[in-house]
Amino acid sequence: MTALKPVERVGNTPLLRFDSLTQPWPHIRILGKAEWANPGGSVKDRAASNIMQTALQSGALKPGMRLLDATSGNTGIAYAMIGAARKIPVTLCVPANVSMERKRILSAYGAEVVWTDPMDGSDGAIRKARELSQSDPAKYFYADQYSNEANWLAHYHGTGPEIWRQTEGSVTHFIAGLGTSGTFMGTARRLKEFNSEIQVTSFQPDSAFHGLEGLKHMETAIVPPIYDPLLADSNLEVSTETAYGMVKRMAREEGVLLGISSGAALAACLELARHVAVGDTRSAVIVTVLPDSADKYLSEKFWQE
Repeated sequence: MTALKPVERVGNTPLLRFDSLTQPWPHIRILGKAEWANPGGSVKDRAASNIMQTALQSGALKPGMRLLDATSGNTGIAYAMIGAARKIPVTLCVPANVSMERKRILSAYGAEVVWTDPMDGSDGAIRKARELSQSDPAKYFYADQYSNEANWLAHYHGTGPEIWRQTEGSVTHFIAGLGTSGTFMGTARRLKEFNSEIQVTSFQPDSAFHGLEGLKHMETAIVPPIYDPLLADSNLEVSTETAYGMVKRMAREEGVLLGISSGAALAACLELARHVAVGDTRSAVIVTVLPDSADKYLSEKFWQE
């Protein structure tokens, strides 16, 4: 009998096609990696799993230590899930305004959570995690997903090759949002190695005050050390309202419930498709990463607006 432990199901997520978005341009396809198929329900399972495994192998995370990190939710959920399975205690610094569903999931996994000022966003959580780490370095292994090379390497070795294989090498454009930037950095680097002609585009919120959980407005935020602004061939911005609109549109046109950052990713894909279609009739395959589904956002007010 062949059977996997739940935490061993990270990666190899399905690639979905969104035909309703490209009806005006039959020569363009928009595809998205359904990252909610990971055991913790998000793309962050990839980074968290690799960060923890690398730390255990190197001895940086020793028996008796607590894993500590700052998170806006999904990476924390992944840490908490894997920590529960591996009997590793987890402490998370999280902005207090994350969705109620995220709070309940973290509680269900038994993680210790330090709630930080919502007005300080993810940067406030980072500062608190640094403070805790410095206060007792023997107690905590500070994972620091924003500067940990194992973050982007998870996508370099996983997400990138998966996209190449699933599209049979036909991908022409890759686009992903910037939070820690690990997803974009690792996937874009690997795809460029497969084919240097692939165009890679990053996107971020259009302002410092936004509702796109997990994403950073780089001009006003603490810039992750793993982020390289020179990697992207182009950059886009997406508003919170546009992301909300895309989430509702996909629910009613494609029958798929997406998370807010996934809605933002498809909105960015649609904008990119418009640019690609101008004066160019060559086939294009635009691939993005859909970080999570709507199950952590169903309490949000925008569904009724």
